[in-house]
Amino acid sequence: MENKKLAAAVAAITAYIKTEEEAVLAMSAPKIPRPAILPITLWGMSGRQAMMQNRGLMQMKTFHRPISR
Repeated sequence: MENKKLAAAVAAITAYIKTEEEAVLAMSAPKIPRPAILPITLWGMSGRQAMMQNRGLMQMKTFHRPISR
């Protein structure tokens, strides 16, 4: 009975040490470089601003559907 308890204790300690080692290896893994942020262009910024402005006008119900008779 004591041999089983001893074997279980040794197995638990071995598993704990193994997971700690894996965690240390994962922390020291080389980091993947992030892509560089693209520069902001005036044309792109102007286009996004126009889209946001149109959405705001639509939400305020500035545009109406033509009345069909």
